[in-house]
Amino acid sequence: MNKVYHLSNCGTCAKIIKSLNMPGGFVYQNIKEEKITTQQIEAMHKLAGNYEALFSRRAMKYRQLGLNEMQLTEADYKKYILEEYTFLKRPVFMVNNQIFIGNAKKTVEALAILLSS
Repeated sequence: MNKVYHLSNCGTCAKIIKSLNMPGGFVYQNIKEEKITTQQIEAMHKLAGNYEALFSRRAMKYRQLGLNEMQLTEADYKKYILEEYTFLKRPVFMVNNQIFIGNAKKTVEALAILLSS
């Protein structure tokens, strides 16, 4: 299944999705409205290789909770992503058993190439 984890009110997510001219068959999950499950985060982890790659240090709560001053483990990254949707680096695209995490230009370009082939 091809899936997009995003925030519906995130301008960056919307811009990326629009720019990709997404083909049909994608399932869209607004992570604010529909929380990420343990099974979903574990599927992302399997493709990403670690939870840290999925974790956003840009989230406002990252500093508010003092996480920037802590040594976080893989278990910590998983826990925080499951507890607070803003800790997931967005958007996350799962396409043909590949994962594309975040909004970096290189990531979006690689996804665009895959979707156009």
